[in-house]
Amino acid sequence: MKKISRYAAILTLIAVTFSGCTKKDSKKIATRTITDHTGQEVEIPAELNRIVIGSILPLASVYCMYMGSTDKLVGMHPSSMAAAKNSYLATVFPEVTKIDSSFVQNGAINIEEFLKLKPDVVFYNATNQEEGQIYKNAGIPAVGFAVNLSGYNSVETYADWISLLGEIFGDTGRASKIIEEGRNVQNKILERVNKLEDSKKPKVLILFNYDDSNMTAGGSNFFSQYWIETAGGINVAGNFKGQGKINMEQVYQWNPDMIFITNFSPRLAEDLLENKINGTDWSLVKAVKEGKVYKFPLGMYRWFPPASDTPLVLQWLATKIQPELFSDINMDKEITDYYKKYYGVSLKESDLKAIYNPVRAASGK
Repeated sequence: MKKISRYAAILTLIAVTFSGCTKKDSKKIATRTITDHTGQEVEIPAELNRIVIGSILPLASVYCMYMGSTDKLVGMHPSSMAAAKNSYLATVFPEVTKIDSSFVQNGAINIEEFLKLKPDVVFYNATNQEEGQIYKNAGIPAVGFAVNLSGYNSVETYADWISLLGEIFGDTGRASKIIEEGRNVQNKILERVNKLEDSKKPKVLILFNYDDSNMTAGGSNFFSQYWIETAGGINVAGNFKGQGKINMEQVYQWNPDMIFITNFSPRLAEDLLENKINGTDWSLVKAVKEGKVYKFPLGMYRWFPPASDTPLVLQWLATKIQPELFSDINMDKEITDYYKKYYGVSLKESDLKAIYNPVRAASGK
């Protein structure tokens, strides 16, 4: 009888255990499946409350604009944070500066810090499959956002991102008008530029990353090519794919008519124009001689990759690269009207000045 009782107790314990498992399973988190820009199906929680944005750097600002707040965004890349702290995004969404960015240290993912954020999902640059695998190995759904689906057309790449955000969060109705605006601006600019002969197009160099140890040019298969050609110029670095490491000898050989410096670089236009950089002589370059060196502005995000300011970037570049062709565009008015229309803010003269003159710290270096 004791043996039977012992067996009965064991069976009861097993029954309770399985009953507990069944109850736990019944509370299993609901999920749904989306297809990201890598073409992979990703199972994500049906309800997302904690979101981290990794190596797809502009997406943090796009997310804020899409959602209308920073709600549920618990982590973002330090480079995105550097841009946010020095941009107008922090004025519209001041809470963005409090979002954690400690999960990336010295350019690498610290998985322990990442997991402390308890993310439901993480967004990353689809070209960085190694990073995506790190997240997946940690058991966190990772959604890849691509930069090259539309041939590095900034207007259409922004549309690609909005489409995927819509699949993940549903249509918020906040971004489709910006996509339409971008396409309209692009068509209007191309309508004029397409009539230009190549002899009327200046040679343009975009310095993507330029610091004490590195100088890279934006080539083809990159946003540089789209910006320059759409705005009426010729990319001197067109033979490079993506970013190409260059030196001063290469710059002298190209001798560009115009130079633009992105906000991924700490260099400012005056560094070249005033020949301030030790070990280099920029005074020999045509663009410097003629004073045609420009720093990309910084609005809601850095004005180079796709972002919600993309229609403005295209107009600004057109007025610089083809000033006579686009003399009817008043950028002060365009920026002010755009920010009022899409962001609901009234810019002051000091705000415009800050957008046109970003600080070195915005590069994150």
